[in-house]
Amino acid sequence: MSLFPLLLILAKRKKLVFGLPLFAMVVAAGISMVLPPTFTANTKLLPPQQAQSGAAALLSQLGGMAGAVAGSAGLKNPSELYVGMLKSRSIADKLIQRFDLKKVYGTELQDRARKELADNTVITSSKDGLISIEVEDKDKVQVAKLANAYVEELLKLTKVLAVTEAAQRRLFFERQLELSKNNLADAEIALKRALDTRGVVSVDSESRAMVETMGRLRAQISAKEIELNSMDAFVTTSNPAYRRAQEELNSLRAELARLENGRPSADTGPASAEKQSGLENIKILRDVKYHQMLYELLAKQYEAARLDEAKDSSLIQVLDPAVEPERRTRPKRAIIVLMTGVFTFVIAMLLAMMAEFRAVALRDPVSAAKWKELKQSLVGKK
Repeated sequence: MSLFPLLLILAKRKKLVFGLPLFAMVVAAGISMVLPPTFTANTKLLPPQQAQSGAAALLSQLGGMAGAVAGSAGLKNPSELYVGMLKSRSIADKLIQRFDLKKVYGTELQDRARKELADNTVITSSKDGLISIEVEDKDKVQVAKLANAYVEELLKLTKVLAVTEAAQRRLFFERQLELSKNNLADAEIALKRALDTRGVVSVDSESRAMVETMGRLRAQISAKEIELNSMDAFVTTSNPAYRRAQEELNSLRAELARLENGRPSADTGPASAEKQSGLENIKILRDVKYHQMLYELLAKQYEAARLDEAKDSSLIQVLDPAVEPERRTRPKRAIIVLMTGVFTFVIAMLLAMMAEFRAVALRDPVSAAKWKELKQSLVGKK
């Protein structure tokens, strides 16, 4: 078809071609006016640039532990890790509870609320390493709070999870310190009960020295066992540091066994009973001293790990906090009206051409007969 006949058809059907798009645009404008507005808040984060930090200072018997843990993290792209944490179910559930999003989204299902929140949130990591969080909501005040809440919940989560090398050491010593604290409290309670029951009984210096020596060996053995347990997660058994620690542990165990097997048996009689009672008290006191020494040692290691974590660049920094948006993001009324007009104009042109073809066909008897037959076939009439 040439251009002139097409223009002629459009001129003859101008009411349809131009009237229908105009009517559709008016209707689209009215609908866009009643659609609820949607606002978008954006915040940008600067994740920690994770570098390989040095091991904590060597302290006492547990000195090799920090070096065993060192170099375990070494993440190549920290941004991807934090993006994954921001998209986690843990953070989503915290936000749903904090802002009562089930009520906002009109659902009673937690999974449905998570999906709605995920659909309204876009979390991306750009090539420059920045993390962008975009949140959409119908409330322009809450949308900014929701975007900033993502950052707050991420900071809380990083305090619980060991993400960096230094944080892993800090978390390890924190757990060991808590366990040692509980054991020390139990030993102190046992000592108090023993003194209340048997009182304070003195013993000879040789027996006291033997018991105290065995207590120190037990503490050293426990320290080496903790060191080996920490190394199991990061090195193999053929590692020189691991083998050296294992040999030191075997030597300490052999020394303790020699003292225990070479201990003279207790005499019988009243004097021996009094001596035995004193030895029992010293053993309980030895346990208290042992747990005190282990607790102090772990406390020093824990403080060293905390200082190492503080020196590490593991802080998440907020580059651009989310602010209350001034303009709505959707609906884009101009685009809706324009796209509706273009689409309807194309439909109107097709309808005008079909109407013109039908009119031409009806003027030809043969074509009119075929048109009538087609119409009857479509409506199911014979």
